[in-house]
Amino acid sequence: MTTARERQRAYQQDLLTALEIELRPHETTTVLIVDGGGQPCLEVVDRHFRTRRVYVQMAFHWFYWGDQHDERTSSLHLLKAAERIAAAAREGWREGEQGVLSVNVGKIADAYRG
Repeated sequence: MTTARERQRAYQQDLLTALEIELRPHETTTVLIVDGGGQPCLEVVDRHFRTRRVYVQMAFHWFYWGDQHDERTSSLHLLKAAERIAAAAREGWREGEQGVLSVNVGKIADAYRG
């Protein structure tokens, strides 16, 4: 029997695989991996040969590659997401380490219950 977490990871991997397919016509170098924390992600190389990892945030239906507002895009529209990610890779990733998007859905839900 599969757990909810296993099903979620499988769905994330399916979304990332679909994104990888959509990025191919944009000549964007990608590799689908599982990171050290067990999260599936897509490594994307920019024009300076720097790598960022694109993850899926299931609660908000985002693909994200950093912690800034312009470093995420909807996972509901694969073509638009691929175009946005390919454009960001062509422009080049921000200097420095990749920011980590951390969203505490529990705190967000509590704010709306309050």
